[in-house]
Amino acid sequence: MQQTFQGLHLYQIFREMVLPTMNSYTRSARDIIGSSPLIAIKNEAPPKLIVDPPLPEPLAQGRVFIQYRTENLRVLPVFGKGALEVSPRIGHIHITVNDLPWHFVDASGETIILVGLEPGVHKVLIELADPTHKVITSETVEFTLPDPKKSS
Repeated sequence: MQQTFQGLHLYQIFREMVLPTMNSYTRSARDIIGSSPLIAIKNEAPPKLIVDPPLPEPLAQGRVFIQYRTENLRVLPVFGKGALEVSPRIGHIHITVNDLPWHFVDASGETIILVGLEPGVHKVLIELADPTHKVITSETVEFTLPDPKKSS
């Protein structure tokens, strides 16, 4: 025997009111992207740099596309001693190709693109730096750029 509540079967109530809320949980923005960048973080975890190998398709065409991401640090074009007090932490990257005595700075947070390298073995040092250019951590990517004359 089915029980009714003012003409509705309990199963109908469950199906129409309870079941939809059980299966439709939407993750919040905080669940996906973490804390708001507008609120200071106490005891911030150390920054991390995660670097992928060059993307194979562009590499086969003589172009180097290196994707990276950071954790516990936002890559932004803000520099100087005063920026050390910003929370959540900010910084940028230094990029050195083939142990050259100079590097370039990138604060876009976008894929690193290198063109014009000769075929052969190459090394790219990617350093995560604070707003005063002090290096926090680094990763090195080694790869071989194919010779287009030999692959034809």
